[in-house]
Amino acid sequence: MSATDSIDWRTTPAAVWRRHRSGLRAIRRLDPVTWGSLTGVDQQQQALALNTERFLQGQPSNNVLLWGARGTGKSSLIKALLNQYQVQGLRMIEVDKDDLLHLPEIVDDLWDLPYHFVIFCDDLSFEAGETSYKALKSVLEGSLELPPENVRVYATSNRRHLMPEYMVDNMSSHSRGGEIHPAEAIEEQISLADRFGVQLSFYAFSQELYLQAIDALFTEVGDREALHQQAIRFATARGVRNGRTAQQFFRQHGPRSPIVDQ
Repeated sequence: MSATDSIDWRTTPAAVWRRHRSGLRAIRRLDPVTWGSLTGVDQQQQALALNTERFLQGQPSNNVLLWGARGTGKSSLIKALLNQYQVQGLRMIEVDKDDLLHLPEIVDDLWDLPYHFVIFCDDLSFEAGETSYKALKSVLEGSLELPPENVRVYATSNRRHLMPEYMVDNMSSHSRGGEIHPAEAIEEQISLADRFGVQLSFYAFSQELYLQAIDALFTEVGDREALHQQAIRFATARGVRNGRTAQQFFRQHGPRSPIVDQ
């Protein structure tokens, strides 16, 4: 019995790998975030859509790394992508970083299925000495056997190169004949990230962009000035302005909990 036999992909758009059962479990409640509800990520959204549409159409496409500041919409964009394209045959499998050693086994069972699969790795990063990224490397570009054409990896991370970067690594680099030769540690960092052909960067929200996200959530509030003042106080108290903060503010002060002065 393969790792995917328990899933009926005709009716299941997404599953998650559970190591204790050595198999996949269908995701029971998908996040309903919609493609059109996202704010402040238009360029990233367009690039991700283009790559995914090429993938679904059987054209050459890339693995994707979404990296940058926390709470800026990286994971939400992936969730919205599934909601947008599942009717076109997109399926998604979420694999935790600690389970990446099972990735080749998971991918082996997807070769002949009539769907296009995105392996989703959320908040992906590796510490010094970890080796689980080696299984990810083989799936990204293959080894002796190329990876299947119906599988791509989409990952999110706060780190551009997925691995920690230390000043000592830069100090170990050297110049030879006028050319800069990176230290081995830097080569290792870059070689993993380089396997993602599409790399989308996300940056902290400006106040203007944060308020746009607030307005997109609070569509029926008339007094925008009072709403914005309350939202700014909320973000200031947390020390961060981003899409996640806007969502948290909405959950606390949304339509069923009217905004009140604090």
